[in-house]
Amino acid sequence: IELVAMDPHFHEISIALYLQQHDAAPQLLVHTYSRIDEAAARIDFLVEAMASLGGMERDESTGRLRFSCGSLHHLASKRLFIESCKLPPAEEIVARPLTVFDKKSNAEVSVTALGDGAYRLQTDGEGQNAARRCATVAGGLVKLAQMEWLDREQNKIAFPCGQAHDRLIGLLMVRAQNVRSVERELEAGAARGQLLAPSAQKQ
Repeated sequence: IELVAMDPHFHEISIALYLQQHDAAPQLLVHTYSRIDEAAARIDFLVEAMASLGGMERDESTGRLRFSCGSLHHLASKRLFIESCKLPPAEEIVARPLTVFDKKSNAEVSVTALGDGAYRLQTDGEGQNAARRCATVAGGLVKLAQMEWLDREQNKIAFPCGQAHDRLIGLLMVRAQNVRSVERELEAGAARGQLLAPSAQKQ
C-alpha cells in the first residue's frame, strides 16, 4: 500500500508496506527484498518506529503490525510508514506531543482527547488568523487520518473506530498544517509504482 523506493538512510534499498489479512483483521508488514547485510535490522527498526510513533501493536513472532481497534486507518498508516522511513537508524524513537507550533499564526495548536476516539483542537493564539489556522490543522487531521467532523465550530473531530489514537494524532499534527504538500508527496510515491506482495513474488 506504500513504497519508499530508496531508503535515504540505508544503501537506498526499496522498502514497502504491505496490507495482509490475518484472523479477519488487517495487519501491516514492512518488507524489503534486499539481501544487504543489516537490512533485516533496518526493517526491525522501522517496525519498532511505527509501533512507537503510531501506537501500533507488534506481533513479535511475525513482525506484523496492527491497531488495537482492529481498523486499518489506511492513509494514517501510509503516513506513519513514510515518517518512520525518514528516521536514521541511530535516532531515538520518541512519540510526538499533542501540541504543535504554527508559524503562520505564531501560536501553538493543541489537541485534547475527549474519549471514544474524539478530539478537540484549540489554540493559545488570539484573533481570526489563529482561529482559522486551528481549524486548518483540524481539517488536515480529518484528511490525513480519515477522521470525521463532530463540530466544525469547536474543531471537534473523531476516529470512526471510536477509539483513541493519541500517538497517531501527535505524529500527524505537523503534517496537518500543510496537507497539500503531503498529498503531493503521496502522489509522487504512487507514480513510482508498487512492489508485488511477498506471497505473489515469483521464485
